[in-house]
Amino acid sequence: MLSILLSTGLSLDHDRSVVVTATVYQAVESQCDSSPLVTAFGYKIDPKDPGKHRYIAISRDLESVFSPGDSVYVEGTYPYNDTCKIPVYDGIWIIADRMNARFTDKVDLLIGNNSFIDLFTGVTVTKINTDAETNYFGKYTEGIKETSP
Repeated sequence: MLSILLSTGLSLDHDRSVVVTATVYQAVESQCDSSPLVTAFGYKIDPKDPGKHRYIAISRDLESVFSPGDSVYVEGTYPYNDTCKIPVYDGIWIIADRMNARFTDKVDLLIGNNSFIDLFTGVTVTKINTDAETNYFGKYTEGIKETSP
């Protein structure tokens, strides 16, 4: 995946990179709030396939590093006790949600309702350099925001 990213001419901004704990969440009230299909930054979530968006929620302390709509590269999502070291959720994600204030140095990856749930430590999240008007997915995310952040 990283080689595909680099072959597109995009690059990683290593000055905007953090090592965090990563968890996953689903778009349900018990894990979000009373409106689980709209993120804190105003992005809509498809209830039939929430994982397709590749949205990531960040703890508030990381808002000094990343902004809503930033494309990021996530690496190091190896399941606990995985001797094969096959990453589960590594790849390109979009900063689209904010975590509860009680969390720090943490990200939460939005997944589908039948996806693999785990906790990952030592995960690196790095901003992808894109132009100011788009993210890595370009038109894919155009028009999905309900409101401006």
